[in-house]
Order: sequence, then C-alpha cells, then structure tokens
Amino acid sequence: MPNSVYQVVEFVGTSKSSWEDAAKNAIEIARKKYSDLRVATIKELDMTIEGEVVSTFRAKVNISFKFHV
Repeated sequence: MPNSVYQVVEFVGTSKSSWEDAAKNAIEIARKKYSDLRVATIKELDMTIEGEVVSTFRAKVNISFKFHV
C-alpha cells in the first residue's frame, strides 16, 4: 500500500501441544494490544524439555501492524 508505514513487534507464544498453537497464541495476545495486524513471520521455533518429554513448544513471531499517526 503506497505511503503506509508498518511497525514490527516480536512475541514469543507458547503451547503445551504444538508450534502451530504457540504461534497462534502469540498472534492472539498481539491482537489484544495492537490493531490492524498485517503479517506474521515465524523467526524461530524451539521447545523446553523436562525430564524425557517435551513440556512446552515455543514460537518466536515477528508481527507487523499498520502504524497510524
């Protein structure tokens, strides 16, 4: 879109079940604070391990939103 400015913020979403749910959780939280979200880019996926099992999936997500002056 011509003459538009976008800001990018980074969120880390978590989930007990999957990376996809972790990314969706990050977007849902971002939506509560920012409006006019445009693009989300997965920057990194990782997980935490407790004992012998994966305990948490994490998705680092860059989310852009239209900046309104």
